[in-house]
Amino acid sequence: MPKKKTHKSSAKRCKITATGKVLAAQAAKRHLASSKTRKRKRNLRGTATLSAPEQKRVKKLLSS
Repeated sequence: MPKKKTHKSSAKRCKITATGKVLAAQAAKRHLASSKTRKRKRNLRGTATLSAPEQKRVKKLLSS
């Protein structure tokens, strides 16, 4: 059986913490930003933890 490969595009977008949580950049900040408030754009900075079903899917993609 061949070796399992890491899904490289997911690996570049997500990070797994030491406790096992999956962090990723927040959505909705790339374009159409002029209609969003300054506060909303500021709160979209940084990373956020993914929901449980998304974490399960990403961990499968990253397990090599």
